[in-house]
Amino acid sequence: MRSLHSRCGFNDVEEGDIVRVRLKSGEVLEGIVMPVTEFSSEDIIIIKLSNGYNVGVSKNNAEIEVLGKSKTSVVKEYPMERTKIEGKGSLKLAFISAGGTIMSKVEYETGAVRPAINVSELIDMVPNLLDIVSYIEVEEVFRLLSENMTPKHWEEIAKIVAMKFMDGTDSVIIAHGTDTMSYTAAALAFAVQNIPGPVILVGSQRSSDRPSTDAVMNLRGSITVAAKAPFGEVTVCMHGHTSDTYILIHRGVRVRKMHSSRRDAFQSINDIPLAKVIPTTGEFILLNKDYIPKSKDRNVKLRPRFSDRVFLLKAFPGVDCSIIEYLASVGYRGIVIEGTGLGHIKEDCVPVIKNVVDEGVIVVMSTQTLFGRVNMKVYTTGRKLLKAGVLSADDMLPEVAYVKLSWLLGNVNDVDEVKKLFVSNLVKELGNIHHENYFPRWYHG
Repeated sequence: MRSLHSRCGFNDVEEGDIVRVRLKSGEVLEGIVMPVTEFSSEDIIIIKLSNGYNVGVSKNNAEIEVLGKSKTSVVKEYPMERTKIEGKGSLKLAFISAGGTIMSKVEYETGAVRPAINVSELIDMVPNLLDIVSYIEVEEVFRLLSENMTPKHWEEIAKIVAMKFMDGTDSVIIAHGTDTMSYTAAALAFAVQNIPGPVILVGSQRSSDRPSTDAVMNLRGSITVAAKAPFGEVTVCMHGHTSDTYILIHRGVRVRKMHSSRRDAFQSINDIPLAKVIPTTGEFILLNKDYIPKSKDRNVKLRPRFSDRVFLLKAFPGVDCSIIEYLASVGYRGIVIEGTGLGHIKEDCVPVIKNVVDEGVIVVMSTQTLFGRVNMKVYTTGRKLLKAGVLSADDMLPEVAYVKLSWLLGNVNDVDEVKKLFVSNLVKELGNIHHENYFPRWYHG
């Protein structure tokens, strides 16, 4: 068999081999050979060390000795699976995997990372799980990096969530990649309403093979929320601090990923988190009393369709206003503008916006400042935008405004009704709080 690393100059080394590396500096390393990818450098081999970290080694700087051969040089295919297992508790729980870092695990036969979704692995991560649940149903629906999520995926997840609740499930946990988690959370909040218990999206910033992983703590926190939360809302459950101090539970239509790599990347915007969980004790602490309460007597409302004819446009100095005309000409029915400040785009765009609004395109103004709300009545440009028929997203995040408009246009045919519903508070995506009290990271004190 031809070595997977032959093109890198390591002719006797295969993916998954256990190797000893002697650097010219005298340092000796041992680990598992990771797979070659299309991005691998020509002269570098990647070794996974016993501490979980990866290190790149140049063939010009090391001697490599193979200590043990790979059991297989082919990455296994793990089929989609659906498993149900009974426990000793009372919680009826559904666990859905859509992919993401949290559901990744090192396969030490090959050194590759694969999705980990079966019940036994979940029990390993949450040892007391079977003491909490009456049953847990585990189902893998997608195996996606979250940047590949589309409105069609939202529709499928929404249908599955609704089905789980209709079948008697108390809570639904969804494992999801973090990069677009807030989009999916908002989408589910609109698509599946009147839910009898919480829907908890959970992810991790660090994969489970890393010493600094947040996967286990976030997953355990999501189980606590599923068992103890009094609300029937779609939420995001992630680290609230860089250390393993506590987990925060954010309302799905009020949350954004605010850092590319920190473990406490997620933050509630223009709202306070619904709750926190202390991992050492399993304590659930309610922080926000303004929530939609859960009720087993509720009939789930499922409206899962989303329009792919909505565009999210960022205003910036020098933006070409003709892009707005172009979007209308190719069939976009809604445009959400991330405006500056209180909700502005350059004044030259106002006539163009009025033209597309007159043609039936719905144009919404949000603010790229995130914190605070849109107010187009203060400055001249804003007043002109209002007169042109632009709707205000108020204190909604731009991505929430985008998701809401996409959902409305997917389910409501009358344009006037869409406009009326857009400015209505449906799932607490709009608020009346004093935003200056909730500027970034108030809860870190």
